[in-house]
Amino acid sequence: MKYDACIVGSGAGASPVAYVLAKAGYKVVVLEKGPWLDEKDFYKDELACCRRTTYSPKLADEPQVIEEEYENDAGESYWQGESTAESGWDFWNGSMVGGSSNLMSGYFHRLKPVDFRLKSEFGAIKGANVEDWPISYKELEPFYDQVDREVGVSGKVVEHPHLEPHKSDYPFPPTAEHPISAWIDKAATEIGYHPIPVPRAVLSKPSMGRRSCEYSGFCSSYGCSSGAKGSGRAALLNHAVATGNCKIIPNAKVFKLDSEGQKSEMDSGNEPTVTGVHYYDRNGRKKTINARKYIVACQAIETSRLLLASKSEAFPNGLANNHGQVGKNIIFSAGGTGRGDFMFDEVSKEQEQLLRVRGPFINRAVQDFYEIDDKSFGDRSKGGTIDFLFHQNAIAKASGEQWDDDDNLVWGDALKERLLNAFNYGQTLRFEVFNDWLPTDDCFVELDNEVTDKWGDPVAKVRIGAHQHDLKVGEYLAAKAENVLKAMGATNVSSSVSSYPPPNLQAGGCRFGNDPNTSVLDKNCRAHEVKNLYVTDGSFMPTGGSVPYTYTIYANAFRVAKHIKEELSTKS
Repeated sequence: MKYDACIVGSGAGASPVAYVLAKAGYKVVVLEKGPWLDEKDFYKDELACCRRTTYSPKLADEPQVIEEEYENDAGESYWQGESTAESGWDFWNGSMVGGSSNLMSGYFHRLKPVDFRLKSEFGAIKGANVEDWPISYKELEPFYDQVDREVGVSGKVVEHPHLEPHKSDYPFPPTAEHPISAWIDKAATEIGYHPIPVPRAVLSKPSMGRRSCEYSGFCSSYGCSSGAKGSGRAALLNHAVATGNCKIIPNAKVFKLDSEGQKSEMDSGNEPTVTGVHYYDRNGRKKTINARKYIVACQAIETSRLLLASKSEAFPNGLANNHGQVGKNIIFSAGGTGRGDFMFDEVSKEQEQLLRVRGPFINRAVQDFYEIDDKSFGDRSKGGTIDFLFHQNAIAKASGEQWDDDDNLVWGDALKERLLNAFNYGQTLRFEVFNDWLPTDDCFVELDNEVTDKWGDPVAKVRIGAHQHDLKVGEYLAAKAENVLKAMGATNVSSSVSSYPPPNLQAGGCRFGNDPNTSVLDKNCRAHEVKNLYVTDGSFMPTGGSVPYTYTIYANAFRVAKHIKEELSTKS
């Protein structure tokens, strides 16, 4: 069967396209490398979820190569790669229908107007490849609103110094909040901050055939057993399949896109086209799908790998890569984490009971420093977001207790004492800092020349160089977050900001822009060089902003889906 659209991947960048096109009556096929799991498969097993490869590929079967910078004895720097099969460093983020949107925390902060014009607003930064977006916040705002309705966002719009434009409130009331949220509000307000409730992609009441949040406390990194979390599967793909126009093929590992057309034809305006997608089915057999439009949304690293592996006469260096931009300017989310302890013997019995509450979300953030006007930065600079949270699950709470304050390994009685303190004597309030990971020449994806996956295909090699400016901003924000914990009366307040990337927050590699010499995609996320190829995951982002990416990926995918639908309707 020839489909109107073939979509590679099924997460936040893929599911809106399948949903919009299927509801419009177009025939869609979705190829997903992982299995098709649903609510009955998402049980609250912390070992299965967070310590084993239950929801992601085994690294022995599907490694990647991570390239880090080192220094030799002479003080000279060099780059060296290591397979994740050897290091155990896992960059996979949920290989299943719905992708990693099944496992997200659902912190749904929008980008702000300044994020779309980072270079114009704050100027160039030496060593960083910062560019403005080819679209504005105003152009994306209607699609943020669509995400709110179709995916289901719970929250309350509250005025604060850096609030982005909103035409309406969120369609669902805020989810239930942990009592410590009020403590954060009081302390932050007293020191001049403006704490805000965090909108969540979690239903606070039943809707759209999904149950509401049941407050089990097992949310971040877990699949949702109630369907309340707005994963691409629960919120969109289930409805797309119900139309009868969308077919999902799980356990389908795509390894190449075919294209036809001569290299010289691109200069004459007769762009090459994708003609088919090749994949391995669950039994390892090679199969092919044909469609009118092809949409790639495998998450940033794997999307770059697939395009680079899809070589042809027109594209000897990889599909849509005749300007050498595929895989360049990969970004993650910069920042770090921090913590503060509330010891039960230092608070009242009533406060202790409140601290022991499990289940409800904290739902508090601070964005007072989304823009920084501080002499230490010289000119006005871009800042970021601080989110507060509890790690309420046992293994997550115990993780790290095997190391003392000097990073020495502890065991026996010393380890028992640390675990007793962690579980019985107090509660730890944590925060996360999100700021821009500036794109640089030392953060990119290419094909590895030696390491292959279990199918014999070259794996992605990812260089993970970070810009020093990212650390400066992260440390500034972490200090501001520590101020809140201290104002609350927390003890053992500390933070850590690192240049190591969080693998679950990845974007770039196929940035969109108006110039084919410096971007892979046009403003509608169609490849400059390929007539019928679109990329709709986070790969399109030239810069990432200072918030988690999923909300923006959803919104942009809805925007692009509208454009593809219009194209199909005019050429049918």
